[in-house]
Amino acid sequence: MFIEQVKSLLEDALAERQDLFLIDFSVTNNTDIKIIIDGDQGVKVEDCIFISRAIEHNMDREEHDFALEVMSAGASAPLTLPRQYPKHVGRVLEVKTATQKIEGALTAANDEVFTLEWKAREPKPVGKGKVTVNKKENIAYKDVVEAKVIIKF
Repeated sequence: MFIEQVKSLLEDALAERQDLFLIDFSVTNNTDIKIIIDGDQGVKVEDCIFISRAIEHNMDREEHDFALEVMSAGASAPLTLPRQYPKHVGRVLEVKTATQKIEGALTAANDEVFTLEWKAREPKPVGKGKVTVNKKENIAYKDVVEAKVIIKF
């Protein structure tokens, strides 16, 4: 009953803020609530506060004693939903599929696939040595084992 009430309040809050979406929701020991959100334009502290208040202000502390933690997915967290990719266009991703590992610039993303571009050194078609070639690949979200944004300083 408690978990269902929290889920309902969370869904109502996310319906009110269409730019935010749920990455993970868990309740441990029936009292510790952990919510991870992301947003189409990122997540600000105010967004976490909004979600937190939407739940906390509608729960009776006399009836349920709980701890609530609302946070953003974080810069180093893997991308888990197709909706996360468009805001990272122009950034470098490290993508693992069942057959390969690619590090490249994310140049496009839609509902089905995303496009990575990178440079690779390959043997010359004729003669000795190597040549730099531009590579481009469309990858389906369903084929991704893990995708992370590479943060460069």
